[in-house]
Amino acid sequence: MSGNRHKIPGAVRAKVEDARVARLATVDARLRPHIVPVCFTYDGKVFYTAIDQKPKRVAPDRLTRVRNILAVPQVALLIDKYDEDWTQLWYVLIRGKAKVLPTHKHRERAWALRKLRAKYPQYTETMLPNDAPIIRITPDRTAFWGKV
Repeated sequence: MSGNRHKIPGAVRAKVEDARVARLATVDARLRPHIVPVCFTYDGKVFYTAIDQKPKRVAPDRLTRVRNILAVPQVALLIDKYDEDWTQLWYVLIRGKAKVLPTHKHRERAWALRKLRAKYPQYTETMLPNDAPIIRITPDRTAFWGKV
């Protein structure tokens, strides 16, 4: 396993950018963990994930991950590949600080939406509207292992 601050080497970055899903881990104010699969994009400095229009039981601002980030912004993002051939296994673990982007951050929100829509064709403007909540994850520490 290798670890460092902020820097993701080129070969690892390529795997991260190609990966289709990650797991976002948050904790609440009482340090109870919560983890969900997320779609994401990486721009070389920060990660973005959004609250899309897939059916949910509560309003976006009431989702556990959003409430947890507001209470405790430290998160982990796990990006990995499983294969029956264990020589092909790898993971990248990002630890960092998450923030729900405010609506007045027009330029950054537009950038994140463009990146997410480019990566995921399912994210049309109806599945990922312009006013969708966007979460930015700024890495503090990166660790990786396996065939990267």
